[in-house]
Amino acid sequence: MAATEPARIKSITELHCLMGLPRPEHPLISLINLEEVKRAAGKGSGNMVFDFYCISLKRHCQGAMKYGQHKYNFRDGIMYFMAPAQVFGRIVKDETKVSRMSGWVLYIHPDFFWNTPLAKGIKKYAYFDYSVNEALSLTEKEEAIIIGIMQNIQTEYLANTDKFSQDIIISLIEVLLNYADRFYHRQFLTRKIEHHQILDRLENILADHFNNDQSLSNGLPSVQFVADKLNISANYLSSLLKVLTGRNTQQHIQDKMIDKAKQIISTTELSVSEISYELGFEHPQSFSRLFKAKTGLSPLAFRQAFN
Repeated sequence: MAATEPARIKSITELHCLMGLPRPEHPLISLINLEEVKRAAGKGSGNMVFDFYCISLKRHCQGAMKYGQHKYNFRDGIMYFMAPAQVFGRIVKDETKVSRMSGWVLYIHPDFFWNTPLAKGIKKYAYFDYSVNEALSLTEKEEAIIIGIMQNIQTEYLANTDKFSQDIIISLIEVLLNYADRFYHRQFLTRKIEHHQILDRLENILADHFNNDQSLSNGLPSVQFVADKLNISANYLSSLLKVLTGRNTQQHIQDKMIDKAKQIISTTELSVSEISYELGFEHPQSFSRLFKAKTGLSPLAFRQAFN
């Protein structure tokens, strides 16, 4: 049986109608306090795609949220971030129960940021492309900060609109995003055992790739290839590695490749072209440029210096 296409929600007004809510105060932005929303019994599972951003702080969710192939149950303060065009859905285990949920959901259409720094700047917040199982777990103090910002946005959102309203709301959104960045940084550092296990697995994956001659047949491993092997999103992996090691995933891959290249150069008489092909490069010049950028020497100069 073919999979059902997800329902596409093109506007925030359409979403309000679907949820049985009044029209939003502004067609391009909406802030919902979930404690103030009357909810009926769950209506089962279903996938949707929004044409707008979603920033959510949820607690005590009946059932689970599904993002891609992952499910997440909300118990304590959890934030998740979705960019336009991402597929998600809700799974309700017992349709006879009324959903009990608290928290806030902020919906923002990209047009709301038009002609402002956030129009392009929002792309720097990598967590919009994390999987839902990589959501941000908040401490009580962090949750209070996020709720405070949401309440300030609500105050401005419900006030009489003037020429300052949009700029103030956008400024508050940027503050919210920067706090989320800070709290994710904290999460990377505090989950030491889990995240260092990811580092160990990454090292093993790269070692297996280069030591088992997979490069020649498969080429250099991509960031997405490594992330898939680790069963986490590519953006989450790079952000995690940047915090823990100062280098992103691509740099880790290149470092491991350079180590293998040094080994081959110093222990064989293979030509630079042969080495580059063995490591998965299509063009020897690309290998030589990267090797020199990483080591300060060309492959031939490294061999001469080693000998």
